[in-house]
Amino acid sequence: MARDKIQITGLRKHSKASEMYVDVVFTYEEGKQWKGSVPIHYRRTGVFAETEEQIKAVVEAAYKAMVPSEEGKWLSEEESFWDASNKGVTRSFFEGLKDCRWKCVACELPKNPNWARRVQDIKELGYTLATNTKMFCSKCGRNTTHLIMLRLPRGGSELGYETLSPVLRKRIFKTLNNFDAYENRQSSSYSLLPDHKFPEIRWDESVRQKNPDDMPVQKIQRKFQLMSNQRNQQKREVCRYCFQTGNRGTPFGISYFYEGGPMWPTKVPRIGVEAEKGCKGCGWYDLESWRKSLNEKLGSG
Repeated sequence: MARDKIQITGLRKHSKASEMYVDVVFTYEEGKQWKGSVPIHYRRTGVFAETEEQIKAVVEAAYKAMVPSEEGKWLSEEESFWDASNKGVTRSFFEGLKDCRWKCVACELPKNPNWARRVQDIKELGYTLATNTKMFCSKCGRNTTHLIMLRLPRGGSELGYETLSPVLRKRIFKTLNNFDAYENRQSSSYSLLPDHKFPEIRWDESVRQKNPDDMPVQKIQRKFQLMSNQRNQQKREVCRYCFQTGNRGTPFGISYFYEGGPMWPTKVPRIGVEAEKGCKGCGWYDLESWRKSLNEKLGSG
């Protein structure tokens, strides 16, 4: 990232929404600037950038999306989208945010006792918003919650790794029956997110692919499992440790593998399509299959 064009000025977490942002200053021609935040963990569009390469891809995609000369085209497309929708109340919030500047929810957005629901609606439609819960508002004279919209395509953008559209996300939840693979029970879709069984840390360009809204049910079942954001983060750390050391994961501290053993197979590559063979048998890779296999083994003993 060119320092004179893209400056990252901070990193923030929004724990309540399970979101994470980098604060940025983007500079364009004639000295025009955009000061905002770019989500790098954003469950609504499937963005979970962990590595330096992934974060760089997300920020550069945002930089391109916020080019001033593209604003008119984006506004025209989004106005047409809202004209065809029946979400009049929510549209008033979009109108307040569409200039992509920080807005105080207390004094710069429509008066609504349930503004958080309207914001959630906008996110569920695939828009990308960033939140700052402690930004000073000169009109209110105090710190308030501020929101800013980014002109990223609804449902995510081509970031160099896989994203999921809102339509596909809903199909994944329906196909997997809102089943929390870690907790072994059904749960609210709001508390879950789709987890790629094959961890991204082992992906290369041969693995990444587009996820169509009409993805076959069998492929959804083969590719995804559902878990909470907390468990997803835990799995990422386990998979990173496995990648670095070759020690495979042990959910709940149980050293059981339905294929292979405790160490990464020596004949399996660490990265790429073939690397998925080394993940099979690990409980974190497929918690439901791991649990079923372990129960069968215990039942036969």
